[in-house]
Amino acid sequence: MDVRKLQTTLGVKADGLFGPISREALRSRFTNINAPAVNAADMTAFASRLGCSLKQMRAVSAVESGGAAYDKNGRPKILFERHLFHRQTEGKFSPAAFSQAQAGGYSEDSWDKLGAACSKDPDAAFASCSWGKFQVLGLHWSKLGYVGPYELAFSTVAEEAAHYELLARYIEAFGLTDELRSLSGDPDDCRAFARAYNGTGYERYSYHTKLAAAMA
Repeated sequence: MDVRKLQTTLGVKADGLFGPISREALRSRFTNINAPAVNAADMTAFASRLGCSLKQMRAVSAVESGGAAYDKNGRPKILFERHLFHRQTEGKFSPAAFSQAQAGGYSEDSWDKLGAACSKDPDAAFASCSWGKFQVLGLHWSKLGYVGPYELAFSTVAEEAAHYELLARYIEAFGLTDELRSLSGDPDDCRAFARAYNGTGYERYSYHTKLAAAMA
């Protein structure tokens, strides 16, 4: 997706200049103040699909989510990773708030950075964000079965259940179903999932003990 195609998708003039009008259209397109919350039937369906208990599904939701699925403006929560944009675009737009060799800049508004990055390379911009309740990286779009990074990103707008769809696809694609099904009130049983989902530094943030507590 280039800048003009993104502008066409957003319903603004496709002039290749992703200025204030285009950036506001982007924010508007990703706003849904009436997005339905996930419900009990949704949760049961996802648990059945993944072959885990509803309790295990709820434990992952409680521990691995960033809280609410949407921000106060009704947009899916995102975290723009400037170092990922730098890496994907080989640093040709660095240094900028949205493109740096090193991670950081987390105090700056991610939607501002996303809009600025879209003016240079929309695919890299959407792929450089973690999206939604479970902060799934747009970089995984192909592995998770989406047409492109924009499509992964936009899937999070419709409803909270779409955020669980992202989580389910991530668990399936990265082969974490056995680890999910092993979760229990024993922290040692939670280590495999915590390590796979949170990385080798999972102990530092006690993800395995938090998961066990949620299962107790």
